[in-house]
Amino acid sequence: MSEITPDVVTHLASLARIALTAEEIDRLTGELGAIVDNVAKVAEVATPDVPATSHPIPLANVFRADVVGETLTPEQALAGAPDHDGSRFRVSAILGEEQ
Repeated sequence: MSEITPDVVTHLASLARIALTAEEIDRLTGELGAIVDNVAKVAEVATPDVPATSHPIPLANVFRADVVGETLTPEQALAGAPDHDGSRFRVSAILGEEQ
């Protein structure tokens, strides 16, 4: 049986700054307890002779050649900009004086 109690759920909620109702605490106590119990079951069978897996189906990265293609000229890139200085986008400052 898990060690998840309503007091533990209340403590975790306060650490996370989450306000929970009594009904939510009761529901989460059961749900979190079931999660902890299931993790414990997996830990029982996860022995050194069982290889760790992150995905049930083997995956491989799909790579493509890094080939330079057609790019926009600076004029084309800036054509739709609301404001620019001829070679760069101009945006309003977002940082305060302290930055």
